[in-house]
Amino acid sequence: MASKKGVAITTIILAAITGASFFVWTIPQQNETTFIVTDYKNYLDGAKGIHEVLQESTDIEYQKLLDGEITPEQYIASADITSSQVTSQISEFVTSKPPEEWQNSYISYMDAMKKFNSYVGETKVLAKLIENERSQEKISETIQKIESLKAESLELIKISDESRPG
Repeated sequence: MASKKGVAITTIILAAITGASFFVWTIPQQNETTFIVTDYKNYLDGAKGIHEVLQESTDIEYQKLLDGEITPEQYIASADITSSQVTSQISEFVTSKPPEEWQNSYISYMDAMKKFNSYVGETKVLAKLIENERSQEKISETIQKIESLKAESLELIKISDESRPG
């Protein structure tokens, strides 16, 4: 005959197995992430804050590259991280689905981030040119393109700010 202690332990084990099985069965196996925004102004302000930090850090690293304080390899590693973060933000924008009154502002800001990402990519091109000791003419052309992309990104941010709903 079984002891009371043995029956209690067996019951607890069976309950744990049943509970764990039910838990695993009820949790979806393939989770799709959906990004839901309800406060469009604050979300855009937060994205803008992150973008400003990324812009500042990129500008600092870019200047260090130009001044020879860091190697092109170090700059490229930093720029790759920044580009990855910007791409992630762009993905969030794509899935946020703002209401009609916010769409122009969101689209302009998303375009600004895309231009910024192009800017970061072009600074990596410059780093490669510096690394490979290319001609000063090619380096100057690339710097002009970098400045143009940065200006376009800033202009798109201005357009986004101007198209925010009242």
